[in-house]
Amino acid sequence: MNNEKDDKQLSLGFKADSSKKEKEIEKDEKEPSQVLEWVCHPAKKNPKVTILVSIFIAVLIVIVYFITYSPWLCILAFLILFGSLASFYFPTYYRLTDKEIIIKTKAQTTVKKWSQYRSYYPDKNGVLLSPFVRPTRLENFRGLYIKFWHNRDEVVAFVKEQIEKARAQEPGTD
Repeated sequence: MNNEKDDKQLSLGFKADSSKKEKEIEKDEKEPSQVLEWVCHPAKKNPKVTILVSIFIAVLIVIVYFITYSPWLCILAFLILFGSLASFYFPTYYRLTDKEIIIKTKAQTTVKKWSQYRSYYPDKNGVLLSPFVRPTRLENFRGLYIKFWHNRDEVVAFVKEQIEKARAQEPGTD
């Protein structure tokens, strides 16, 4: 009976040690070597534009009320207008690692692998990641747009490095 208790203790201790090592390995795999993070909040960046857009929404809701005399349609109009401008009013959190791109908004979190993208196109407000090698009209629908926040050079350099790494790892490329 004493042997059984000792065996159980040994096996329990062994399992605890192995699970500890597994957790450390998982932790090492999850921690990326390069990380670039920032928050983009256009409403804070342009307070005058924010006030004008808010006034415009209010005017449209008043117009909807006087056309329909329905408070329910006014609520619906507000939800549609405000919802369509949610990326303007609420902050967007960006996290670029050497393995993936994470974009978090109030409504959703998007996680994409760098291997999904083959080219990129920077402009004055952000960079478009495209799954196509050459420019096409579909990239605006299938691509991913990352907005800058006073960090244009850092983001473009990071994206360039990751896209080049992903393209080098593709089969059939030399």
